[in-house]
Amino acid sequence: MTRSNALRHEWIGLKVKIVDSRDPTLRGRSGVIVDETRRTILLQEGERVIRIPKNVVVLKFTLPNGEEVEVDGRKTIMRPEERIKNL
Repeated sequence: MTRSNALRHEWIGLKVKIVDSRDPTLRGRSGVIVDETRRTILLQEGERVIRIPKNVVVLKFTLPNGEEVEVDGRKTIMRPEERIKNL
């Protein structure tokens, strides 16, 4: 997985930080993605799992090679299998 193809890969297991959000309570939250649906990601934050709506956040992923990439969640509102195939 690289910066150029991060949108087309599986996100479960990746570290992510919310760098911007229309919901101020979400800014700065971080953890590991444990599941993804069409409109949300489930983020393991310590002992808790929280549901994050994709349409209100900008995410910064840490890729396995250490690179970081920012993604506007609004561009990923689709089922994960569609995102992997179509983007």
